[in-house]
Amino acid sequence: MRQDDHPARENSAEIGGSASDVVQAGTVHGGVHIHGQANSPTRRVPRQLPGDVSGFVNRSKELTALSTALTERHEPLVVGIYVLTGTAGVGKTALALHWAHAARHNFPDGQLYVNLRGHDPGLPVTPEQALDRFLRSLGVPPDGIPVELEDKSALYRTILAEQRVLVVLDNAASVGQVRPLLPGNADCLVVVTSRNRLSGLVVRDGARRLVLDTLSEAEAVELLKTVTAAYRNPDDPADLVELAALCARLPLALRIAAERASSRPLMLLHELISELRDESGLWDALTSDEEESDAVRTVFAWSYRALPADAARAFRLLGLHPGPEFSAQAAAALIGAGTARARSLLDVLVGCHVLEQRSPARYEFHDLLRAYAIDQVVTQEAEEDRRAAVERVVAWYVLSARSAVSILCPLDPDVLLDAPEAEVTALAFDGYDAAFRWYEEEQANFVGATRAAADAGLHRLAWQLPAVLWSVYAIQNPIEDWVLTTTTGLVSARAIRDRFGEAQLLASLGMAHLQSHQLEKAEEFHLAALAVREDLNDSSGIAQSTNDLGLLANRQHRLFAARTHFEQALAAFREVGDRANEAYLLSNLGVLQSDLDQHAAGIDTIRESLSISREVGDRLAESNALICLAIAHRRSGHLRDADSALRAALEIALADSYPVCEAVSLLESGYLRLAEGDPAEALPLFQHAASMQRRLGDRSREAIALDSAGMAYQRLGRPDEAIPFHRIAVSTHRDLGDQWQLALALDRLATALRESDQPEQARPQWVVALSILSTFDDPQAVRVRDRVTSNLANLADE
Repeated sequence: MRQDDHPARENSAEIGGSASDVVQAGTVHGGVHIHGQANSPTRRVPRQLPGDVSGFVNRSKELTALSTALTERHEPLVVGIYVLTGTAGVGKTALALHWAHAARHNFPDGQLYVNLRGHDPGLPVTPEQALDRFLRSLGVPPDGIPVELEDKSALYRTILAEQRVLVVLDNAASVGQVRPLLPGNADCLVVVTSRNRLSGLVVRDGARRLVLDTLSEAEAVELLKTVTAAYRNPDDPADLVELAALCARLPLALRIAAERASSRPLMLLHELISELRDESGLWDALTSDEEESDAVRTVFAWSYRALPADAARAFRLLGLHPGPEFSAQAAAALIGAGTARARSLLDVLVGCHVLEQRSPARYEFHDLLRAYAIDQVVTQEAEEDRRAAVERVVAWYVLSARSAVSILCPLDPDVLLDAPEAEVTALAFDGYDAAFRWYEEEQANFVGATRAAADAGLHRLAWQLPAVLWSVYAIQNPIEDWVLTTTTGLVSARAIRDRFGEAQLLASLGMAHLQSHQLEKAEEFHLAALAVREDLNDSSGIAQSTNDLGLLANRQHRLFAARTHFEQALAAFREVGDRANEAYLLSNLGVLQSDLDQHAAGIDTIRESLSISREVGDRLAESNALICLAIAHRRSGHLRDADSALRAALEIALADSYPVCEAVSLLESGYLRLAEGDPAEALPLFQHAASMQRRLGDRSREAIALDSAGMAYQRLGRPDEAIPFHRIAVSTHRDLGDQWQLALALDRLATALRESDQPEQARPQWVVALSILSTFDDPQAVRVRDRVTSNLANLADE
């Protein structure tokens, strides 16, 4: 193709539209501050196996079968999977952990473990939640974990592709819970435990199933002897056989019975057996369950009745904990005691094997024991006492979350106008790392805590917890938990007609849907939040909602509407004296002025934002303002000033670990290199930006970066290599319903096709782009539309 045959191209101002959209549409949202660790996964070897089971007995056949997995040669691309299945309490977890500890030296890249809680009385762990934990343990920063399940799973498989890792998936309920957690290479091995047969894993994924039966009589007796040997003289063999039978030869029941016997070393075993028979007779009269289930519950009741009164009360109240595991401080709130006393009671329960201590600071129930604890608390505690216990523990979560957020997001306003009434002691944190570590440890409990409060009629607590967590949710982007807790809280706020809480949670849901690019829902929630705040005459809230609607309009490339919203919000924030939000609004407005070809005005506005950001000490706002300033300078042709601003922005982003700002800085650096006529330098910047956006879970911004990489290939005279990048961008933007970015990507795809001597394939792309562009009326859209019209006319003349 001759030089004068090239289609009309974008100038340096036009290319910057993408970067502007990325910065303004979601990087900042009126006072929410993005924190996090370094964005690139660091080499980290996870060692997540819980402790081995003491006194493990036999299971030699199953251990041998598992060990063959270490020597067999699997298909090169097929991961080895073993499913351990059997009835509750048969020892599936004990076998899996015992073998895993013995085999862990075969997996130098680490061991991953998660209790999926498929049969717990509470909520099971979702694949999304499990992947979040795995990815964090593999070195992916929270900000770098994608939003969608498919993307999480793909990143997980990518990281494990070159590693030899053992993955233990404990207590799975279904194939759907397991399959996203499977690595993709044969060097890894997966061990799954489940009460269900998980036939889909066997049929489709090639898993091998090991069915665990109850122990033989000899094995059961040996287990009893092993656990009691250090505490009792040898017992009569016939008594041991009878005790094993009463326990249905189930390891869980056998261990609890053995612990009971060990705690009474001078009592003859047949006397203990007599007690157990009496308990068994009671259960026979009250239940008609299966024999094995009856035996387990009989042993539970026998052991429970032997607990001291205060330990028994702690045991049953802990059954009310709304999440899968808990700390001593949460237990203290739940049972209404000090932390030291709670720890003492927890030690008693752990010693009796009715509670498990998975780490020095975390406790959890076996699912059967939790169900038994719930039965006891319902029958033995009055309804008002149960409600008071739930109130205490949820209030503890609310106040501790408030304490953590005050450190993680220090400039965000406190949404708790009235502190919870329950007398609990909230945690205090000595810095960012401690506060964030607590958030990570407790994240799995927030959904359950919110639901528990709502179910108990504690509606104020039910809306306060997600409202307090909003700032951190916006940082970490756990969309599923964010939406679940906030939706539950919204129902509670409306139930007690708390309009302030309703507005807070509507705005939070709007931001959650904006960040997950569900723009119609985002608009619905933001408009609803604005309506409530107007009814309340909440000036600050109205300003915030107006800004949120501006961000939404800008993401949709409705620039004039966005400008109106930003100008109104700016005036409102100035009226109430909110300097921090004023800085963000000035950046929003300044880059929008640049979008509308008012570059000098935009530069002045952004400089004012930069000054205020430095005045209030908001480093994130400063980094954002510098990026916006770089965009405006580049568009006005001040390339040296743009480079200086961009370097300063990137320095802050790297120093303070703001990965979103870093990713946008990389993208804008690419545009700057293109404006300087250096596409070879621009290309790796765009590719790096796309990689970062993929880790951040933002499909829209990833597609923008890939589209920009295609532009660099075109400038390098390699249009054939540009086409795949543009096609991906077109597909993604069409899938997301982003009409503006779709039009830009179609134009760039058509240009690449035309330069690759494929004019007939270019024509329909430009036709569709022209149709979309006709719906926009801003200066950028007019220029792109004129260029597309000219290119179509040139095609017609050929």
